[in-house]
Amino acid sequence: MSMIFFACVVRVRDGLPLSASTDFHFNQDFLECRRRLKALSSILARYPSRGTAKGRDLSIHFLSSGDIACMAICSSNYSTIMAFCFLEELQWEFAASYDTTSISLASRPYAFLEFDNVIQKVKWHFNCASGSQAKVNWEKVEEELKFQPPVELKLEDAELMNGVANGGHAEVHVEVVPTYRMQRVTPLGILSLVLNIMCGALNLIRGVHLAEHSFQEDHEVIGNVIAFFLPFLACVFQCYLYLFYSSTRKVKTFILFFSVCLCNVYLYGLRNVWQIAFHVGVASLSSYQILTRQLMEKQPDYGV
Repeated sequence: MSMIFFACVVRVRDGLPLSASTDFHFNQDFLECRRRLKALSSILARYPSRGTAKGRDLSIHFLSSGDIACMAICSSNYSTIMAFCFLEELQWEFAASYDTTSISLASRPYAFLEFDNVIQKVKWHFNCASGSQAKVNWEKVEEELKFQPPVELKLEDAELMNGVANGGHAEVHVEVVPTYRMQRVTPLGILSLVLNIMCGALNLIRGVHLAEHSFQEDHEVIGNVIAFFLPFLACVFQCYLYLFYSSTRKVKTFILFFSVCLCNVYLYGLRNVWQIAFHVGVASLSSYQILTRQLMEKQPDYGV
């Protein structure tokens, strides 16, 4: 099948991975290609801005500009022009999202994990949306490739050169997919989880109780039922966001917080001011704990 399987963004000077698609492919050929992409990423500074490392079934394409390089693993029969159109689109999106200072100061692998959403979106667009905007830059890229063809490599060359650069050790360890470990849960974080579960349970109980009566007696209070169930769901998702990593955590956290606030304001009358303040306060504490719990720093032997 002709398609893009994997894409990543790396820093040119040292090959530090900044973001990558979190695709799960366990085909042996693909894993071998990932290993060689890792080797190639550490020596991109030696090559021109465009290059292709071809294999029998899979090929690696890379596009460098300034501090960053975008790399992709595609099937060997995938159009080279389309591959570089994809990389240009990816590079433009990344440059528009992050400034050179933050890129230069990045000290740990996958410092811009949230960019995975953009990678997946653009990759899907080029794999599935044939005949639309995916081919807008076709002629421009085709002319550029005629004027300055990409340097052609063999996948074996990339691995060999990386071995020489590292003192003759040709073995390169690479992770299949990035793993996201959060910092340890704090006592205050545990408290926020307990209070969140308590608030969620209260909302669920009140919502179910109100639903039983409203459906039998008064259909106009259905809004109140919804206003109890929404904070219940928000409490559940707040617990999830605190315990597990998720892309765009900040946006999701603020959406959940404002949902809790708006629903409790709507329930004024069924709840007094102190009850509303308690629920909003717990939501505030949970939001703060979510935003302050960061990813755990990777160790130096990460394989970069």
